[in-house]
Amino acid sequence: METLMRNVFQSLGKNAAAHKLAKRYGLRFGAGRFVAGETIRQAIEAVRTLNADGRIATLDHLGEFVSSEAEAREAAEMCIKTLEAIAEAGVNANLSLKMTSLGLDISKELCMQHMRSILACAKSRGNFVRIDMEDYSHCQVTLDILRELRQEYDNVGTVIQAYLYRSEQDIRDLNDIRANLRLVKGAYKEPAEVAFPDKADVDANYKKLIKLHLDNGNYTAIASHDEQIIEDAKRYIRERGIPGDRFEFQMLYGIREDLQRRLVQEGYKVRVYVPYGVDWFGYFMRRLAERPANVWFVLKNLFK
Repeated sequence: METLMRNVFQSLGKNAAAHKLAKRYGLRFGAGRFVAGETIRQAIEAVRTLNADGRIATLDHLGEFVSSEAEAREAAEMCIKTLEAIAEAGVNANLSLKMTSLGLDISKELCMQHMRSILACAKSRGNFVRIDMEDYSHCQVTLDILRELRQEYDNVGTVIQAYLYRSEQDIRDLNDIRANLRLVKGAYKEPAEVAFPDKADVDANYKKLIKLHLDNGNYTAIASHDEQIIEDAKRYIRERGIPGDRFEFQMLYGIREDLQRRLVQEGYKVRVYVPYGVDWFGYFMRRLAERPANVWFVLKNLFK
C-alpha cells in the first residue's frame, strides 16, 4: 500500500495538469506546512523565525515544467531577487535552485547564461548557490555544469543522491574541484537499473558517502531526518575530530523541527531548506511520496 501511494504521488508531481490546478487553488490542503509561502516576503519572514532560534536556511524559489525562454528568464530573475532580498533583510540564508527551471531542457547555453548571472550576484553579496540534483536523466549534465562553473566561481555546489549506484564514483571524481556537496538519500522514482531499490542498501550507501566526502576534507551538508543516519555521522565526526566548519546538518522546512532544535542545542550547524513560490505542487508531492505518513496530515486539513 505504501509503495502504491508513493508511486501515485511521484506521478502526480510530474503531471502538468495537476500543477496548473494546484496553482489555481493556492497553498491549501496542508501544503503550507512544507512550503513557506508564495512570495519572497513570506519566505524571508520564515527565515527570520528560523534564525531567531539558531537555525540558518537555504531559500528555493520553486519552479518546474519550464518550456520557454521567457519562463526560464523569469525564474532566473526570481533567483536574483531572492539573493537581493536575503542581503537587504540581513538574514542568514543562501540559495538553492533547479537548473531545469533556468532552461536546461531548452538549451545548456541558456541555462549557463542564467547560472553565471545568478552566481555573479551571489558572489557580490558574499553568498552561496546550491544546484539541486534532479532526476537521473539530469545527473551527468548537472555535474558537468558544476565542473565548468567551478572554473569561474567558488561559491557554487550541488547535491549527490545516495540511492544512485554511480554516486560513490561521482564523489571521488569531484574531489579534484573540492566540491561542496549536499548528500541526500534521493526523492525521485528511479529504476533498479540505476538506483538501489531497497532502503537498507540506500542507507548503507548514504553512510559510506558521508564518510567518504568528510575524509576527502570537503564541505559536507548531511541532509537527512533519519536519526540513525545523523547519529552515525555525529559519531564518525567525533572519532575523526572533524571541525565544525567542515560540515552541517540540513533538514526540510516543516519536518522534524524537534530534531532541528535539538541539534542546534548540541552546538551543530543546522540549515533548513525553505521552499516558496506559486509552483509548489511538484515539491509537495515529493514530500508526500517520501513519507506517506504526511498524507494523514493533509487529509486532516481537508476537513478543517
